[in-house]
Amino acid sequence: MSLGSINDKYMPKGMPKYRDIVKGWLPRYTGMDLNLFGDYILLTNFKDYVTSFAEQFSCDIYGENKPMQAATNTSGVTIINFGIGSPNAATIMDLLCACNPKGVLFLGKCGGLKKSAEIGHFILPIAAIRGEGTSDDYFPPEVPALPSFKLHKFVSQKIYERGYDYRTGVVYTTNRRVWEHDRGFLTKLNQLRCIAIDMETATIFVVGHHNQISRGALLLVSDVPTTPEGVKTEESDEQVTKKWADIHLQLGIEAMSDIGSKGEKIRHFRY
Repeated sequence: MSLGSINDKYMPKGMPKYRDIVKGWLPRYTGMDLNLFGDYILLTNFKDYVTSFAEQFSCDIYGENKPMQAATNTSGVTIINFGIGSPNAATIMDLLCACNPKGVLFLGKCGGLKKSAEIGHFILPIAAIRGEGTSDDYFPPEVPALPSFKLHKFVSQKIYERGYDYRTGVVYTTNRRVWEHDRGFLTKLNQLRCIAIDMETATIFVVGHHNQISRGALLLVSDVPTTPEGVKTEESDEQVTKKWADIHLQLGIEAMSDIGSKGEKIRHFRY
């Protein structure tokens, strides 16, 4: 059964079909025509990543006055700044059905929750806990939020080839940005044994699964919010960006540029 038939099954008679809706909204949100989107997508929360990408490949940035900005290089890799938070993550993963990407990699930042997750470390999540709520509109809570294994396998290979290390573990995705003061929530995170916390990963995994899109996440630890000195500030985030953002972006570019020709074929199986 195709994605379109799944989403159109319960539509009232005469309503536009699912794919027709997203084909209109993806260009509206990004300012970029559908035929300009590549087969492999990098997602980010930061316009600076899109700017650096465009400068590196001398390509145009679309959507400067839109909710999202996007750019595509000549190798067929597109980068999109979709904003911050779970609802935005779900929106872009729905809209990407319009261009049927072969793979999507999220380049996000996260807060480290363990001693093994220090600032500047990369994390390839093996799963994410669905604490954000948005993903409940796509699957029951019992359905796990998982990346596409072969995509993550290829990304891990690229990290290794570049001489960097990375951590694996479970990421907790929340819809709360300010929680550092909440002792009850901190206790919960400790009990769950998560390696990191963010606001998008579980949503991207679940909506990608729902929409039959191969997906992954390469996260950069930007703060250690469970310690007083580790809570993110504007100054500390600028330091992390200055030291690690270019490497983070380059790893994503190399992975999504080569996976089509050098990686194992990624297939999506519904379960």
